[in-house]
Amino acid sequence: MSLLELDGVHAYYGPSHILRGVSFDIDEGEVVTLLGRNGAGKTTTVRSIAGTEPPAIRSGSIRFDGDDITDWPADNIAMGGIGVVPEGRRLFTELTVEENLEMSKITRGWWNTIRRGGLGGGESTMSIDELYDLFPRLDERRTQQAGTLSGGEQQMLSIARTLRLPNLKLLLLDEPTEGLAPQIVKAVGDSITEIADQGLTVLLIEQNVREALRIADRGYVLDQGDIVYGGTVDELESEDLDEYLVV
Repeated sequence: MSLLELDGVHAYYGPSHILRGVSFDIDEGEVVTLLGRNGAGKTTTVRSIAGTEPPAIRSGSIRFDGDDITDWPADNIAMGGIGVVPEGRRLFTELTVEENLEMSKITRGWWNTIRRGGLGGGESTMSIDELYDLFPRLDERRTQQAGTLSGGEQQMLSIARTLRLPNLKLLLLDEPTEGLAPQIVKAVGDSITEIADQGLTVLLIEQNVREALRIADRGYVLDQGDIVYGGTVDELESEDLDEYLVV
């Protein structure tokens, strides 16, 4: 059974029809990439899965780990095991690296309070020491303010902070390599591969086709709010998809 399944999802920003029947699935333990140009609907897809409004889903369904989460609020979806690394990183820039990671203690305390009502909660998916092993650059800069880090280091911190969430089963990464130097792109990509090797399922939203296909097991191409192609990495590499991917 698929861990995540979108079936005919139509999503809107006000009167604007953005997703037009998006359907795809991800099996547990996979890294799946969603490719497409700016404006194709990739971030809207992430927001729809995460329950962030807008957009509004007017038809179709999203199932996660056996549950229909289409109408769940974002908090419940997060507690159910979906973590989002958003485009733009959204760090606490005046706090240090370690303070950003420690913020999950506050989140866990809040979630554990809610857990008494039967919703989620629990220990972090990864400890801070495990995250420093995964991202040695962050270990070297643990007392440095997040706002003074390089773009690549900030992206690593954004990913690491999400990995502190409890009960994490699916990681949504929205354009994690955008604006990064090539050597940093590879470092971030290698970290994503290592995260996946530990058993976490990943949906990778990317415009960097070469890097996405280096990391992923399978992929889908989104154009004008609809899936136009899906297949293995080998199949994607063998197809001429320039009309959907080249700006």
